[in-house]
Parts: sequence; C-alpha cells; structure tokens
Amino acid sequence: MSRIGKHPVVVPSGVTVNLEGRKITAKGKLGELSLELPPEVDVALDDGKVTVRPRDQEKRSRAMWGMSRSLVQNLVKGVSEGYTRKLEIAGVGYRAAVDGKVLNLQLGYSHDIKFAIPPDVKIVCESPTAITISGADKQRVGQIAAEIRAFRKPEPYKGKGVKYAEEKILRKEGKKK
Repeated sequence: MSRIGKHPVVVPSGVTVNLEGRKITAKGKLGELSLELPPEVDVALDDGKVTVRPRDQEKRSRAMWGMSRSLVQNLVKGVSEGYTRKLEIAGVGYRAAVDGKVLNLQLGYSHDIKFAIPPDVKIVCESPTAITISGADKQRVGQIAAEIRAFRKPEPYKGKGVKYAEEKILRKEGKKK
C-alpha cells in the first residue's frame, strides 16, 4: 500500500481544481497547470480534497498511485505558492545579470552566455553571484536551474562554477610536492 497515495490532496482556498476524464486542471493566483493522469489510477474530487486510488492491485497500478498523487500535489502547490530554486556562482569574474528577457552569464569563457528566460519562469539576480528561479511548475523550475548549472558545473578543487544554494561541494586536495 502506498504511504503517499493514501493521503488526499487538500485544495487550499483560492485554487480551483477541475477534473475532466483523465485530465486534471488547477487554477490559482500563479497561473493554470494541467496534468494527464495514467490509466492505472482513478481520481475523485470531493469537498476540497482530491483523492487518488489505484484501479486494481497490480504492481504498476500501485506504483502509479503514489506518483500520481505527488504530481497532483505539485500541481496544487505550484498554482498557490509556487516553487523556487536558488543558484550560487563562485569564481573570480563569474557573475550573472538579467537584461529584460535574457539572463547574461559570465562564467570564465571567452564569451558571455545569453540564456533566454522562458515566459512561464521568473529569474531574478539579487546579487551578481546569486540567481533565483521561480515559477508554478516544479519540473520546469528544476529543469531551468539544471540547464543554467550545466553551463559551468562546480569543480572539486576550488569550487568554481554554478551550484545549487543547498548543494555541498566535496573538495579534493591538490597535487603534493
């Protein structure tokens, strides 16, 4: 039995959830998101709670049960509160700045990296070495953060590069004489 799947998703005030066949749509102050659910689960919407149940007791149905419930939870939380990822830049001369719809990154290459900001994601630079990515879709925010980090991953000797704020870089010792 799924430990996550058996708990219903509580819909907060200000969020409307619609269920049309296999498609669930959530609308809130941060936008509208929709999700196509797998055929192995049944979804019910009653008095402010979304309940996900497996259709049968097969292994795949039980696996989809917990995953579907988590995806519905992410949908509801995304349109009400939103998701945020923070990136930090370390290195001499490494910096970032937002110019309109473009994130300009200087990461030690011979050229600046211009990253087009998608319309569904908001990117803010509080300082030249801190980037905050926020949006309603958890997967989209994480994907954009991973793409920006991939331009210059943190290296293990000096820690230079782009890293997640909560990430801990394991440092290596340099050559010995």
